[in-house]
Amino acid sequence: MFLVDVDNTLLDNDRVAADLRRHLEREVGHERQERYWAIFEELRGELGYADYLGALQHYRVERDPHLVTVSAFLIDYPFANRLYPNSLDVLERFRAWGPTVILSDGDAVFQPRKVERAGLAEAVDGNVLIYIHKERELDDVERRYPAEHYVLVDDKLRILTAVKQVWGGRVTTVFARQGYYARDPEALVAYPPADVAIERIGDLLEHDLPSLLLRAARSVTSDHRKRS
Repeated sequence: MFLVDVDNTLLDNDRVAADLRRHLEREVGHERQERYWAIFEELRGELGYADYLGALQHYRVERDPHLVTVSAFLIDYPFANRLYPNSLDVLERFRAWGPTVILSDGDAVFQPRKVERAGLAEAVDGNVLIYIHKERELDDVERRYPAEHYVLVDDKLRILTAVKQVWGGRVTTVFARQGYYARDPEALVAYPPADVAIERIGDLLEHDLPSLLLRAARSVTSDHRKRS
């Protein structure tokens, strides 16, 4: 079973943010744009994921209705244009090997919309799971998509480490070094390396299934040696 993240794994969320920043600057001015991003960063720190519409709602609570008009920009954004090269090819390869599921964090409105408009839901036959904290929902993932072995692809070492601690040798963790979280120097030091590290999602096309499964087995053997 293949579990694949969305933001900065299959889709360049940093470019989406850059486009939104330019749109805000043009539509509401520099001061309001800066206030929006301050709220956005506060939310990201609290939630652990990017919540663009949530930041708009928080700004609205501050009795400034201007940014609400920007919601149309987000809802109608052409997310398919921001897929990383070969993203859909990787999903197609995975589907040839086994069931493939989009496993993402996010809100209940905008994130499903993003997955749909990017063409990702269709690419995995509608197998989409979106949680607030997916690393805490592994029992539900297993119940919905049972498998002897999972391959998890994500841009956050924190997520990969948490899942590895629960599933151990039953999961191959793949770290996609793309985007905001993957470049966080504190995270790179704080968490152990994943079973597999790639510079871009398309690099997975160079891997075969046996090698991915073998990486998980090697990491478990290495852990046993360290403990002994």
